[in-house]
Amino acid sequence: MSSDKRFLKALNREKLDRPPFWLMRQAGRYLPEYRQTRKDAGSFLDLCYSPKLAEEVTLQPLRRYDMDAAILFADILLIPDALGQPLAYKEGEGPVLDPVRSAKELSSFKLETLHNRLEPVYETVNRLSSSIPAHCSLIGFAGSPWTVATYMVEGKGSKDYVETKKWAYSDPEGFDQLIDLLVEATVQYLLKQIEAGAETVQLFDTWAGVLPDDKFERWVTKPTAKIVEKIRHIHPGFPIIGFPKGVGANLLSFVDKTGVTAVSLDTAQSLSWAAKEIQPKVVVQGNLDPILLVAGGDAMVDRIHHILKMLGEGPHIFNLGHGIIPQTPPENVAKLAETIKNWKA
Repeated sequence: MSSDKRFLKALNREKLDRPPFWLMRQAGRYLPEYRQTRKDAGSFLDLCYSPKLAEEVTLQPLRRYDMDAAILFADILLIPDALGQPLAYKEGEGPVLDPVRSAKELSSFKLETLHNRLEPVYETVNRLSSSIPAHCSLIGFAGSPWTVATYMVEGKGSKDYVETKKWAYSDPEGFDQLIDLLVEATVQYLLKQIEAGAETVQLFDTWAGVLPDDKFERWVTKPTAKIVEKIRHIHPGFPIIGFPKGVGANLLSFVDKTGVTAVSLDTAQSLSWAAKEIQPKVVVQGNLDPILLVAGGDAMVDRIHHILKMLGEGPHIFNLGHGIIPQTPPENVAKLAETIKNWKA
């Protein structure tokens, strides 16, 4: 992988004067211009499926903060929507789906419908590939099979994942069918994003940390490894970032067995451990607490400096430990950008 772009150089483990930075959920409700565009769209799904508006909200944080990477504006639940599972976003509730809770119900989901529904997303990627600044890299993404499956089975967000785990534990072979379907859909989705111009992709496994070790291996690590293998069969060496949130020391086996190029560290991950055990193997990304970005001030700047010092000896992409939250003052993001740009390794 050869590029003059700082973000891609970091993924290639090149030595840099400062790390590149971007922020998960950098296009979002903390920005007044996003709120206006979201209002103009009519609904969240309409925003995701409008190439012009999705392009606009992707570009908004770049205009303000000149990040080193842009991430496609979309949502992890577009895959179940495209497979035929009814999806809606309700005010105060978040995503709501008609739940699926057995293998026999999977027959209604059709891979054949995937690209027809997702074509506007690919158009957004194509538009962004020429509209982002020349120094900026374009990140495509998808939700990982386990996390997407939790929403499909629960029918909404959850705190305990009772229905998902009940199916998975009582009928693991049947649950494997759902995971396998999502592996194939995710591969097809990401390959189309790559063809449209994405320069790297990130897999978000937000709820990976709720599984015990053996099930983490079965429903997080192995599916991720399959996705990486299938993408690289078509695009050898393509950079892929994994984000299994909340998995602690299981991150080491995830890195060893999946073949990802980089991993994103959640806020609770030990920096000294990551620098010693993870960074020699893959690029690390992270991991400022999003609430520190809300608080701002010296506490935020001091922590940014600490992260940069702890991870500065190896390949590092600066990011948050999870996504920006709506209460974040835009001026604090500006201070973060200024602090990183002024940093010298």
